[in-house]
Amino acid sequence: MGKTIARLQGLYKYRDLVRQLVMKDIKLKYRRSFLGYLWSVLNPLMVMVVMYLVFSHMFRFDVKNYPSYLIIGQTLFTFMTEATNQAIFSITGNGALLRKIYVPKYIFTLSKVTGSLVNLLFSMGAMLIVFIFTKVEFSAYMLLIPVVLMQLYLFCLGLGLLLAQAAVFFRDIQYIYSVLITAWTYLTPLFYPIEQLPKAMQKAVSLCNPMYHYITQFRTLVLYEKMPDVQTFLYGSCMALVFVIIGTRSFLKSQDQFILYI
Repeated sequence: MGKTIARLQGLYKYRDLVRQLVMKDIKLKYRRSFLGYLWSVLNPLMVMVVMYLVFSHMFRFDVKNYPSYLIIGQTLFTFMTEATNQAIFSITGNGALLRKIYVPKYIFTLSKVTGSLVNLLFSMGAMLIVFIFTKVEFSAYMLLIPVVLMQLYLFCLGLGLLLAQAAVFFRDIQYIYSVLITAWTYLTPLFYPIEQLPKAMQKAVSLCNPMYHYITQFRTLVLYEKMPDVQTFLYGSCMALVFVIIGTRSFLKSQDQFILYI
């Protein structure tokens, strides 16, 4: 307990560094871009339009408010993909700095995931536009959206810490993870309803895919104007907590060896 409190105090001490690293990543992403931050809104909108034109005509899924259904899944999954891919290089990409000065190494992974969260908040402008054009009813249940986003953020942070420390010792993790992300994309109901899958696969996705539960919670609050079921909420909360604990412990246990490999 004492170590945990000390680490939280250390995190608070370096809060300004985290802020600066997040701002640096955001500025670098949009540097020399003519539209700048507007791309955070335009990009998900354009991707959603393309996916809508393709999947709504090719497969004709019977989904209520398909454009909103699509952009919710696309936006949340894009955040997870961006956050974890950025986290993979958060330690190896800052090797020169880590060899010169002492800062808590987890700061770099934390800043990458937090920066992706800021990009997600920008992207939600596109989501809002789609909601308005498709006449989504705004309800009090939407006030619980930050709870879902916090679950997703903690899950990505835990997974990011795992990937970051693994990439220090095993550089091929980035290539393996890119293949896993491709499979993960198609095994998450982003552009199709889960009912399209065979019963056995539906059960497997429900049991083994945290992203399904985060996206389902978000869609339930927005599109169906009701509370997510308790099982989905507890699963999402537990997976976020489990990954944060495992990711943090694994990272802290191996961080003293990073300097030998970066």
